[in-house]
Amino acid sequence: MKVNNLTQPPINVALIGCGRIAGRHCRAIASLEGVELAAVCDLDEEKGRAYADEFGVPCFTNYHRMFKDVPEIDAAAVITPSGMHFEHGMEIMELYAKHLIMEKPTFMRPGQLDQAYAAADRLGLNIFPVFQNRYNKAVRRVKQALDSGELGDIRIVSVRVRWCRPQRYYDMAPWRGTFSHDGGALSNQGIHHVDLLRHLGGEVKRVNAVMRTLGADIEVEDTVVATLVYESGAVGNVEVTTAARPDDFEASLSIVGSKGLAQIGGIAVNELQTFTPDAQACAANSEDFVGVKGLGAVYGFGHTEMYRDMIAFFGKGVPYPVDRHDCLGTLKLLHAFYRSDESGDWAEVDSPQQSSRLGSANDGVSKLYRTPPPGPKT
Repeated sequence: MKVNNLTQPPINVALIGCGRIAGRHCRAIASLEGVELAAVCDLDEEKGRAYADEFGVPCFTNYHRMFKDVPEIDAAAVITPSGMHFEHGMEIMELYAKHLIMEKPTFMRPGQLDQAYAAADRLGLNIFPVFQNRYNKAVRRVKQALDSGELGDIRIVSVRVRWCRPQRYYDMAPWRGTFSHDGGALSNQGIHHVDLLRHLGGEVKRVNAVMRTLGADIEVEDTVVATLVYESGAVGNVEVTTAARPDDFEASLSIVGSKGLAQIGGIAVNELQTFTPDAQACAANSEDFVGVKGLGAVYGFGHTEMYRDMIAFFGKGVPYPVDRHDCLGTLKLLHAFYRSDESGDWAEVDSPQQSSRLGSANDGVSKLYRTPPPGPKT
């Protein structure tokens, strides 16, 4: 049993959506002082019940009922289909005045992010985007080297994600493989690597992307190859696919600097494989994500640090490391890749334009995941 030695009361968090990544949230919360799991909710009671029983919290299939029955909830972790994040998040803030912990890709469209943060400001609430790979030891060490000048000026940034998502993966739920509620290899599996392009490399000026669907019968891309130009003048390239077979192979990022080379690899940018300024740093800054296999190996350990940062925000006023402008930058970059493929030309990242496909409305899918307010108890 956790003993809370902090001066402020614990932050009570409810999970909405109990898919694969929910386990990382539950275990992160269970490991920390200053935060407590208050309830879980999923339309599929069996999924929710598994976590409820394991962590000793109530289970709901209707989050309206959950907020009414457990009023002490402070924040909701929204882990529903990506295309429902905006609708669910806005409803949770407007009706119940709860803070939001938003799983990737936070929201599907930059315009949705603007609206959500405007609502949060008006209601005195906070939104905490989840980009857990920023916390990986290898990523942090390379970030430190870039900030200190240890690697010099960036010349080339390269991303390569070679993962496997067969047809059965997309057939698991009607939202998967749709532009409205999922997006393809880049916006679902590759979103963290899109984020790291900015987090490590700086702001991107323009991109040129080609998207294809090669390994599954879905409407979205499962393969993308792209070139990009940074505002600094550096260049980059991106290869992301879920059409690799028969398994996940790698998720790597490399940076060629004027003073050296850094390459982060492994299954989910968890291994510092090459670091020419200090080769001895590689072992100390690598993590074994295979050790969490069965609990979502590609998710790593970053959720614990994310919740630690949220506790520090509420308890000590320490700014949460991903603010709205940072998150908006990643969403605008994501949409630039799709806009480039749609136009067949370069796309400027700093543009008010949004993809015509990614996050488009699909009420037929949305209604499958809406939660109507319950009637009175009888």
